[in-house]
Amino acid sequence: MEKPSCKMNFSEVLRASGFQVSWSPDGRFCAVPVTARLEIRDAHTLQVLLSYNCTDAIQYLDWAPDSCYILTSSYKRGISEVWSLDDPEWRCKIDEGTAGLVKVCWAPDSRHILTTAEFHLRVTVWSLVNKSVSYIKHPKNVTSGLQFSPDQDYLAVVERRECKDCLSILETKSWQLVKHFEVATKDLAGVQWASDGTVLAVWESPLEYKVLIYSLSGHCLASYSAYQWSLGVKTVAWSPTGQFLAIGSYDQKIRLMNHITWRVIATFSHNSTIDSETCTIYKEVEKPLTGYPATLASVQGLPLVIETIYEEEEHRPVALATVPAEPTKQARPRIGIGTAVFSNDSRFLATRNDNMPATLWIWSIPKLSLKAILVHASPIKDFAWDPQQSRLALCTGSSHVYFWSPFGCLTVAVPGASTMQISSLRWHPTGSRLALIGRDQFAVCFIEGPSQKPKDEDC
Repeated sequence: MEKPSCKMNFSEVLRASGFQVSWSPDGRFCAVPVTARLEIRDAHTLQVLLSYNCTDAIQYLDWAPDSCYILTSSYKRGISEVWSLDDPEWRCKIDEGTAGLVKVCWAPDSRHILTTAEFHLRVTVWSLVNKSVSYIKHPKNVTSGLQFSPDQDYLAVVERRECKDCLSILETKSWQLVKHFEVATKDLAGVQWASDGTVLAVWESPLEYKVLIYSLSGHCLASYSAYQWSLGVKTVAWSPTGQFLAIGSYDQKIRLMNHITWRVIATFSHNSTIDSETCTIYKEVEKPLTGYPATLASVQGLPLVIETIYEEEEHRPVALATVPAEPTKQARPRIGIGTAVFSNDSRFLATRNDNMPATLWIWSIPKLSLKAILVHASPIKDFAWDPQQSRLALCTGSSHVYFWSPFGCLTVAVPGASTMQISSLRWHPTGSRLALIGRDQFAVCFIEGPSQKPKDEDC
């Protein structure tokens, strides 16, 4: 099969901090924090258009959905600040005071902000229009405790009342309560809207394997448990089409549930030995420096690798490197499916087994089978799908960025940045560029080439 060609160009390496480089939702701007200064750059030229001086070092930033405002927060000071791109002189400051601040996010209308106080004492809704303030009581301390529906009309809030888990559904235009109901969990760990917004998936803490599907009226449509007396659910992900729910567990398996019968239709096992002849295994091969150049690079603190490439592994079986888990020493041992992400077209599912941190698994959803395995020399730091096509980018903390598509894969070194350690990735909404983010610097990879959609036989 002929591989599609694409051209890549890289920007110069620029300063950034906090791993918080972010594209605006409309794709026109790029927000870059530099300690306590926020720079707004043009997404095409990366020239600085605006600069704002914040109260303290920026620990979090978030674009308003309409791209007209941007929010910065300093959690240690309990302060959030809002900046306007249309009026650089305008500024809003939100101070939680003694209540503290642990989380902040935009409402879908881009005119309200939700802040969560320390110890999850309350969630405060701040209005930028009339300066009004309202409160949501009894929020539970879970990572995904506040979830907006895909159509942005409703907000699901996880609550803990009288030692029982509850869900409250609020209407986002008036912030009025629409529905409140208890859920059949002992210790709810997360909630997630289906991509079509018709149902909610709720799952139990790792101490018990349980996934529940609820309608917006509070009726339990399905309850699923794969096993008992062992650590259970670790991650949950809906496909963009809403047809599938991927459930990652501590038993190193992904279970795929369909949206019609709410039954598991496939189980993907992440074994340490691969016998399958149908999947493609790519292994990263490094070409290190030797002799005097290696000694000189070591003294100067430079990388000892001059090139890294993917080579296809043809022999079977293939043994994958694993990290031994210590369940007796760790409350949540490093084992099981910690990350699962669907491609934008729902054709592929990328997963990472936490006790195989350097290996990425890619599954074909139409064929319900393993498509490819990418084995790296170092643990994977981050991976993300192109928002427009079936193309995946990942990084391992080196100066290289790695790409996979149904047509093949490749590694690319960032020119002139041999000491850069890429730990985070951010795709532009158009998929035409990719921000490569390190600890205190970043670069942008500009990608030119035809958009390629895989055929059914490619999956």
